[in-house]
Amino acid sequence: MDTHLAISLLTLQATKKVSHWIYHLGALGLIPLGVLDASVIPLPGSMDVLTILLAAKQPDWWIFYAFMATLGSVIGNYFTYRLALKGGKETIERRLSHKNMDKVTKAFEHWGFGAIAIPALLPPPMPMIPFVLAAGATKYPLNKFLAALTLGRIVRYSILSLLAARYGHDIISFMRHHGHPAVLAVAAVVAIAAVVFLVLHYGKKGKASGLKKRKS
Repeated sequence: MDTHLAISLLTLQATKKVSHWIYHLGALGLIPLGVLDASVIPLPGSMDVLTILLAAKQPDWWIFYAFMATLGSVIGNYFTYRLALKGGKETIERRLSHKNMDKVTKAFEHWGFGAIAIPALLPPPMPMIPFVLAAGATKYPLNKFLAALTLGRIVRYSILSLLAARYGHDIISFMRHHGHPAVLAVAAVVAIAAVVFLVLHYGKKGKASGLKKRKS
């Protein structure tokens, strides 16, 4: 595994020194990275990249890396949720334009659980922070927030870790030649496929149960 490759991919807004330190922490590095990624200085795609690199390096540990990535992300977003909970709607107003604030608030009020789970599943450029802020500002129940966030993240990182474990060398070679944006594109395709599958799967179940109720 090329350390310089990891550093170059992780240094989106962080310094090389911090990225170097995070990478060499291994799985533990996913915790501080998750906190940074969910803060006011997000590092889009950095969690995906580090998870892929670690799972590719140690394929047998892919489940562990998926768990640690999920844990780091949940911890980071929990802190953001708490800040928004204390700050109320003023927190959203400081971070978003009035137009975007209305969109996020309406989407959150309409979808609730899904407004957290789906952004948590999809990679950048799908924004996560606005929905976390909306959850805190509107006092969305903490247990539901954590459940939705954990569900989306564990699916996302499990898919990435499993693919990295099975096709590690090919993925690393792809990353080396095409760079960070290509990784996000691959992650996006995988995540969108997963969302479509879940929607179709549960949509069919919902229709089936609805027909049963009508017949009865």
